[in-house]
Amino acid sequence: MRVRDQVVAVLGTITLLAFHSPMAAGAEAGVGVRRIEVPSPERGRPLDVTIWYPAASGGSEVVLGDTPFFTGTPAQRDAPVAEGRFPLVLLSHGAGLAGQAEMMSWIAAPLAQRGFIVAAPTHPGNGGPKRSAAETMKLWLRPSDISRTLDAMERAEPFVQHQAPNRVGVLGLSMGGSTALALAGARFDARLLAAYCDGQTRNPSLCGWVRQSGVDLHAMDMRAAGQDYRDERIGFAMAIDPAPADIFDEASLPTISIPIALVNLGHAAEIPATAQASTIADSIPDADYAVIEDASHFSMFGTCKPGAAQVAVEEGIDDPICSDGAGRSRQGIHTRLVDMAEAAFRRELEVNAR
Repeated sequence: MRVRDQVVAVLGTITLLAFHSPMAAGAEAGVGVRRIEVPSPERGRPLDVTIWYPAASGGSEVVLGDTPFFTGTPAQRDAPVAEGRFPLVLLSHGAGLAGQAEMMSWIAAPLAQRGFIVAAPTHPGNGGPKRSAAETMKLWLRPSDISRTLDAMERAEPFVQHQAPNRVGVLGLSMGGSTALALAGARFDARLLAAYCDGQTRNPSLCGWVRQSGVDLHAMDMRAAGQDYRDERIGFAMAIDPAPADIFDEASLPTISIPIALVNLGHAAEIPATAQASTIADSIPDADYAVIEDASHFSMFGTCKPGAAQVAVEEGIDDPICSDGAGRSRQGIHTRLVDMAEAAFRRELEVNAR
C-alpha cells in the first residue's frame, strides 16, 4: 500500500499536457449534460444514465441535484460536445439521500469542466421515491449497471467520437466505492453479505432501514453475489469511503491488477470498520491510500442549504448529513476531492493508454 495522505498538493500539479484535447492546456469548458436509457437484462428494465461532458456553448440551463437539503449544480442540457477526445469516467453513487446519479453532480460537473466525460447510471432502488432496501442490498447488480453503461457509451452518439481510446476509469463513492472495487476484480463474499445486518452497530442507519423494511438478508438469493464482475475495459478505479468494505472475499483482493486509489474521510480512529479502506489497500498490490482527516462520510453529499440540518432532524433523519470535520467547509472538501480525482485519473489513464 502506498500512503498518499500528504501528497494531494503534488498530485494536483500534475501537468495536463498529456491529454491531446482542448482541455490539455488547462482551459475550462462549459458543462453539458444529457440523459439516456440503457438496456439492462440484469435489472429487467432500462437504466437511467446521466452524462456530463465538456461542452461548447448552447443547450438550456438546468440545475442538477437540488433538494430541500442540498444545493444543486448548474449545467447546460443537450449542449454540443466540445471539440476533442476525452477520457471516460464511469461514476457509481451511494445509497439513500445520495442514491441517484444527479446527486453526484458536485463532483461530476467539475470533472467534465476539466476535460472528462462522466457517465453515471442511477442504480435502481437505491434512492429517490422508489427506494427499496431489498434492491439496495443486491450489491452484485451494481457492477453490471456500470458495465452496461460502458457498453452503451461505446456506441452512444455524439459521445463515441469524442472518447479517448483505451482511457476508461471508474469512480465510486460510498456504496459506489465497493462497486468500483468489484469492477476491478474484488469479489463479494455472499456469507458476509448475508450476515451484514446481524448485529446492531455495524451500519446502524442502513441496517436499521433494512430491518424496518422486513428484509431478511439470509433469505435473499445471493447465488450471483460471489461472481467475478471484473470489467477488463476499465484501466483504473478510485473508491472514496467504500461501504460496505468488509464484505469482500479477501482472497480476491490480491488478484486486482489495475491501479487502485482508495480514500477515507475522517480521522483514522473514527472511520467505521465498514468503510475502512486501509485494510483493503494493504491487500491490493501497489494500491494508493489517502485520508482526508477534516472530512466525514457525509462530505460526499452536496453542499447543505441554510437550515438543512434542522430540517433533516425535523423529518426524522438521524444521520448528521451536514456535518464535516473541523477546519474546512464542505465546498473546500469537494474541491480537494475533485482535484484528487482529476490528478489520479489523468495520471493512471495516460499510463494505460501508452
